[in-house]
Amino acid sequence: MSDRSVARLVQKYAARVGLDPATVGGHSLRAGLLTEAARSGASIAKMQEVSRQKKVEVLLGYVRSAELFGDHAGKGFL
Repeated sequence: MSDRSVARLVQKYAARVGLDPATVGGHSLRAGLLTEAARSGASIAKMQEVSRQKKVEVLLGYVRSAELFGDHAGKGFL
């Protein structure tokens, strides 16, 4: 299955549930997996093993987004 095929499937089902298909794609699946893994406390090594990403810096971007509101000043009301 090609990357374009995956993107088309994700967009098709996003539209069916009322999401704008232009805002999602195959990469959204990887981003969601890594973001949730970081939220769940997975190690960077395990996330890298599963995602097969070679650069830790790419993973750190997802970890940062997962922790965006973790220690936020407005945590109690956001």
